[in-house]
Amino acid sequence: MTTFKAHMKQNGQAKAFPRLTETSRLPEITKASHNRKPILITGGAGFIGTNVAHRFLSIGQPVLLYDNLSRPGVQKNLEWLQATHGDLVQIEVADVQDSKALCKAARQASKVFHLAAQVAVTSSLIEPIHDFEVNARGTLNLLEALRGLENPPPLVFTSTNKVYGDLKDVKLQMNEGRYEPVDPNLREHGFGESRPLNFHSPYGCSKGCASQYVLDYSRTFGIPAVAFHMSCIYGLHQFGNEDQGWVAHFLIKALEGSPINIFGDGRQVRDILFVEDLIDAFLLAHDHMDTLAGEAFNIGGGPANTISLLELLDIICELQGHRPETQFADWRSADQRYYVSDIQKFSTATGWSPKVNVRDGVSRLYHWLKEFHAVQSVPVLKTSEHPTRRNKSSCRIQTNGASRNGHQRAIKTASRIKRLAPIGNGKCVDRKLTKIS
Repeated sequence: MTTFKAHMKQNGQAKAFPRLTETSRLPEITKASHNRKPILITGGAGFIGTNVAHRFLSIGQPVLLYDNLSRPGVQKNLEWLQATHGDLVQIEVADVQDSKALCKAARQASKVFHLAAQVAVTSSLIEPIHDFEVNARGTLNLLEALRGLENPPPLVFTSTNKVYGDLKDVKLQMNEGRYEPVDPNLREHGFGESRPLNFHSPYGCSKGCASQYVLDYSRTFGIPAVAFHMSCIYGLHQFGNEDQGWVAHFLIKALEGSPINIFGDGRQVRDILFVEDLIDAFLLAHDHMDTLAGEAFNIGGGPANTISLLELLDIICELQGHRPETQFADWRSADQRYYVSDIQKFSTATGWSPKVNVRDGVSRLYHWLKEFHAVQSVPVLKTSEHPTRRNKSSCRIQTNGASRNGHQRAIKTASRIKRLAPIGNGKCVDRKLTKIS
C-alpha cells in the first residue's frame, strides 16, 4: 500500500481544494446510526466517489477511499476531502487489479460502493485487454474478496447504459431539433430493464460482464449486491473530458473559451442525473438491500430530465451570454442517438425520484467550475490520448505505447473536424424557432 501523503510527496502536488460553500443533503444517515467501520469506495477519489465520500464524512462516518489516482483531477478531489474532513478520510493508493490489497480493504468495510472503472469507450477500443482487466477482472477480484468474508458487506455496483448497445433498432423521429422514439411508450417512460442486453464496444462488454458477475454472485453466493445501469451523471467535482463526462466537459471548454467538439449532429438525447440525486439512490439501495439484492436497475434523470447536446449549448449561452464555438466530427462507435432511463422499477421499490432539474444542476456545476478555477488548475486531457496504467505494486504511473496510437488517432480525427461559427453569430437562440435541416 502507498499512502496518499507519500504519493503526493512523490508527485509534487500543490495545495488543497477550497471548501465548498454549500452543504450536501444528508438523507437516510445520521450520527446515531452509522457504523464506525469505514465505508469502502473503490474509485473513491473520482467524481462520484468524492461526492459519496463527502456525504458520509459530513456526518462523521469514516470512509476508505481505494483509488489508483490515474485520472486527471482526482488528486484535487482527495486534497479537498482531506482538507474538509481530516483523519476521517482513509486512503489506499492501489488498483482493483491488485487482489491482495482489495481483500485487505474489503475486510474493513461496513458498506461497499464499487465505482472504480476504465470509463471511456474510446480507450477500450485502443486497449481492450486493459479495459477488461480493470472493469471485468477488477470487479471479480472485489467479489471474490467479499465472498471470502463470513458476513460480506452490502455492495452497490455502478454499470452503464452501454450494456444495451447502440439501440439502432429503435425507430427515431425528429422533434424540435432533437431525436425521439417513434414508439410513444418509449417517449413517455424511456428504456426499462426488460430491454435485451446487447453489449457493444469492449467497454460495453467489460461493464456488462462485470454487472452480470455482480448479480450472479448475489444469487449464487448470497452477497447482498445490486447493479445500477446508469445514464449520464454530472455534478460538482467532475472534471469531464471529451471521452467521458460530457456535461462537465462542455462547461469546462466554454469557460476556457475553447471550441467544443461534437461527434454526430448534436441532436442526440440523454437523460442526465445530478450526483446528489444519485447518492440518494445509493443510500436507498443500501437501506432496501434485503429486498433489492440480485437486481439490476436503470438509473438516470428519467424522462423529466432529458437534454440534447445542442440544448446544452443553449443553456451555456444563457449562463455566459454568448454561444460557445463548436466543431463537428463523425459519429463515434456504438454512440446512441437516444437513451433515456425508465426509472420506474427503482422508484417503485424505494420511493426515489430525482429532485434537481437540468437547468438548476447545470447552473450549479457551471458556477462551481467557475468559482474554483478548475479550468486553469486541472489539465483537461482526452482519456484516449493519454491512457495511464499504474504498476500493481506501487503508485508509479506508467504510460504505454497506446498513447502514441491515441495521439495518431486524434490527429486523424482532427483532420475530419469541421469548425463552425457559433450559431446566430454567437448570440443565444431559441432552439424551438431554429430550423435544423
